[in-house]
Amino acid sequence: MLNERQTLTQSSRVVVKIGSALLTNDGQGLDVAAIEGWVAQMAKLKEQGRELLLVTSGSVAEGMVRLGWKQRPKSVHELQAAAAVGQMGLIQTWETAFKKYGIKSAQILLTHDDLSNRKRYLNARSALRTLVDLGVVPIINENDTVATDEIRFGDNDTLGALVTNLLEVETLVLLTDQDGLFDADPRENPKANLISEGRAQDPALLAVAGDGGALGRGGMFTKVRAARLAARSGARTVILGGRTEQALTRLFEGEKLGTLLLPDDEPITARKRWLAGHLQEKGVLVLDKGASQAVQQQGKSLLPVGVKEVRGRFARGELVVCIDDSEQRLAKGLINYSSNEASLLAGQPSHQIERILGYVEATELIHRDNLVVIK
Repeated sequence: MLNERQTLTQSSRVVVKIGSALLTNDGQGLDVAAIEGWVAQMAKLKEQGRELLLVTSGSVAEGMVRLGWKQRPKSVHELQAAAAVGQMGLIQTWETAFKKYGIKSAQILLTHDDLSNRKRYLNARSALRTLVDLGVVPIINENDTVATDEIRFGDNDTLGALVTNLLEVETLVLLTDQDGLFDADPRENPKANLISEGRAQDPALLAVAGDGGALGRGGMFTKVRAARLAARSGARTVILGGRTEQALTRLFEGEKLGTLLLPDDEPITARKRWLAGHLQEKGVLVLDKGASQAVQQQGKSLLPVGVKEVRGRFARGELVVCIDDSEQRLAKGLINYSSNEASLLAGQPSHQIERILGYVEATELIHRDNLVVIK
């Protein structure tokens, strides 16, 4: 039986998050050499067949350097201005570094509202899935230029966790300027011990986590909190020293680096709980015999041709229940079309969607990744 570190090496989809203190060499402008080093390691991960998403901080910190500001501003409009200036250099640096390895990259800017709104959640998910399928590395940052206190993630550790939830990522790696999570602050206590492994939901971990530095909004506290969020979809989190030589490649070769925080549940169980327990059912789809078997027994997506009846009123992205002719509940899922659109598509083959609606949002009513079977 594989231990947790060996299981980590089998991760096929990974989110890597890198914070401002690392990216800007503690505020001295973008550390291009360090960025090129991380990209070289990420290129190796992709060569191994892993799908990769990058969550990057640094736009505000880089903007501060470009604008000659010594202290992080407190007003939202100044933070937005710094982010707008800094994002230019940040994304150019990442793109140039990835291009050396023939890796295409894409800029994605998100706010919390993009992932809390069901329709925009599905839009963001579809776009990211497509980029990953194309072999492109999405470079994701909070959209600080338009974010306000009400909708900002607050730190990119949280953003990394939400992206992990969004795409059912197996491993979230939070690169930091420490070697991992310690049982005391190693900057103040030289006898502090590295916590090699723990459970993400362990309340004792929050007690030993500290605050962030002057540049970032996060710290170990936000990293532990992010690990707890990532665990909702069954993902493991590694808090890893970003300045450790070849840390990423060594981690995925099985070396015992950083702090590994494990979820309490397997991915399927965690996602089932989220879909079944955190969203209100808005409608019902009655499936024919073939679709019922495909969904419940074969793990297939639900296509329009297999739907006999649509009940209720719902919008795209809302939760609907699938039942069979005998009213037995088969599955729950996030639907790609509204109730009016689904009614028009019911019983029709997917290649007719554009003719019926005038556009194609997706070829399936509910994608299998957003569909959970009810046992």
